[in-house]
Amino acid sequence: MGTVVRIPFEVTGWEPEPLDLGGGGSVSSSRVTLRKSFSGPLTGTSVVAMTAVAVGGAPAGYVAVEQVTGTLEGRSGSFVLQHGGVVDGDPQPATGVVLPGTATGDLAGLRGTVELRHDADGAVLVLDYELGRDAAAVVG
Repeated sequence: MGTVVRIPFEVTGWEPEPLDLGGGGSVSSSRVTLRKSFSGPLTGTSVVAMTAVAVGGAPAGYVAVEQVTGTLEGRSGSFVLQHGGVVDGDPQPATGVVLPGTATGDLAGLRGTVELRHDADGAVLVLDYELGRDAAAVVG
């Protein structure tokens, strides 16, 4: 798409609450509000609204929306990510997008895709982005 940056992050808050989707058995679900802090090319914070499902005690998958506020490579503003992932033995990155039209400030017009990885380097958000014409109007 455009510029690719690796952004280390840390989960700073985790507030789960049970969610009854019916079905029962060994499948459980929860609604989680979590908070993150970012460093590197993006400095800032986020609040995540996530719905997660587990089978027995093992995570099975999640979907989330995440409001990010901060400075991305010198441009300040906010934007919303939508992402999700499946846990199936072999760790795969969660994937998602920057929701079009959600970026504000110097980041207006931001578009892109995202991967969330947990590897030997820790938790990392990989953002492949471009700034659209809205950003050029704000910056220019």
